[in-house]
Amino acid sequence: MHEPVYEEAYQGHKIKIYHDPDSESPREWPNLGTLICWHHRYRLGDSHPFDSPEAFLRNLSDVSDQSDLSMGQLRERAERKVVILPVFLYDHSGLAMNTIGFHCPWDSGQVGFVYVTLEAVRKEFGVRRVTKSLREKAEDILRGEIVSYDAYLGGRVYGYVIEWDGEEVDACWGFVGDYELDCLFEARRAVPAPLPSQTRESAAAQARAHP
Repeated sequence: MHEPVYEEAYQGHKIKIYHDPDSESPREWPNLGTLICWHHRYRLGDSHPFDSPEAFLRNLSDVSDQSDLSMGQLRERAERKVVILPVFLYDHSGLAMNTIGFHCPWDSGQVGFVYVTLEAVRKEFGVRRVTKSLREKAEDILRGEIVSYDAYLGGRVYGYVIEWDGEEVDACWGFVGDYELDCLFEARRAVPAPLPSQTRESAAAQARAHP
């Protein structure tokens, strides 16, 4: 196994955090949104049949190919039926993705959209009408899905191994994002509480170390 990115002693055990080389893409999870991308070198997001962003927006807005609407007008019409956000890709010594864009105009640009239909929002939240606040909530969920996918693209997926006396006693993988927020937190929760005898031994050891 490769070297851990972090390790610590915790309640008589050793916790080791590793990069997860075999992680599942967050797009395989039950997402609320659909991520539609176009790129000549990478296969990104979810599979789709659209050969261009214009074809995609025309499909969402039910506009024929003969209409002369601009991309902005097509998106305005699509927003009557969906919650939609632009998605941008930064490609330089690795990939990064967000919904607000990057400062570098040479290595970044819009790569697609993430969206959810208003019908799906109503079903998800059990409502008849998508209010402005609910639309904003759906947008926040879509942004969160892109944050997870960005971490996956950047290789920020981790797993933990818990050892006792040099032997592995527990492990879990597939934590996406900052390992200190989820992976390490869950690893500490998974460490068994020390037995009374172990607690006494630990206290005695500390006493000997600090007379």
